[in-house]
Amino acid sequence: MTTPARVPAPTLALSANDYVHGYSSHETRRLTDQADTLAALLHSDSAYPVGSKVLEVGCGVGAQTIHLVTTSPEAHFTAVDISSSSLAEARARVVAHAPGAHVTFLQANLFELPFPEAEFDHVFVCFVLEHLAAPRQALTALRRLLRPGGTLTVIEGDHGSTLFHPDSAYAHAVIDCQIQLQSTAGGNALIGRELHPLLTSAGYQDVTVRPRTVYADRSRPALVNGFTRNTFIAMIESVREDALAAGLITPPDWDRGTADLHRTATDDGTFHYTFFKAVAVNPPSATSAA
Repeated sequence: MTTPARVPAPTLALSANDYVHGYSSHETRRLTDQADTLAALLHSDSAYPVGSKVLEVGCGVGAQTIHLVTTSPEAHFTAVDISSSSLAEARARVVAHAPGAHVTFLQANLFELPFPEAEFDHVFVCFVLEHLAAPRQALTALRRLLRPGGTLTVIEGDHGSTLFHPDSAYAHAVIDCQIQLQSTAGGNALIGRELHPLLTSAGYQDVTVRPRTVYADRSRPALVNGFTRNTFIAMIESVREDALAAGLITPPDWDRGTADLHRTATDDGTFHYTFFKAVAVNPPSATSAA
């Protein structure tokens, strides 16, 4: 199999504005709460060998980077993001919490990464594909940078997987507002369910996808606070003005929907969400296979 060709950047160009959740301090706190709360669920089985070269694409404020370097302290990471302000926060976070970590930070567009072919042993992509208009092309572009036999790890959520008690049509409606806004921005908040076909169509082999379920009730207060309230509901509440401006919902219905979401985080409530974690292999080239 031949190495995938470089994907032309102009038609797939990204900007920091493609991140639908924005770059506020509130969003930084939300990302940190999410990463810390879900670290064991998402990263406990991710460890890279000593000396291996790992590319983290879309590192953001470094919320996931900290957990990657904790589980693989002797790997060499290159963390890339399109936002200079996010990279500054990521660098400061790593210096403060993992000063001995081997991390290089770089501002770059995913489709214009300045690395030679087969530069990395592993690639890690978390909560990035959901924001892209061309996720399959992005995965194909990353194959060029991954050595034959190297692995790609992708983690994405799926807002269609929300189940909660007490159930509420109004709560589902405000969640749907976020899904629609992300779609309008060119993304896909339901992408978790698509990972297997996306990876196989991009040329990866040995693709395995496993659901990672978050379930929170009063017996799991850390998840109620860290995920239900501070991650998921906080994300939905952040799009209120955009949802109202787009005419997706009326103010009274929005307020009732968010109130009903908050009730799922009370003593008589429950909340369920599913992430999907995929691991795939860049197949050997025709030359190395021979």
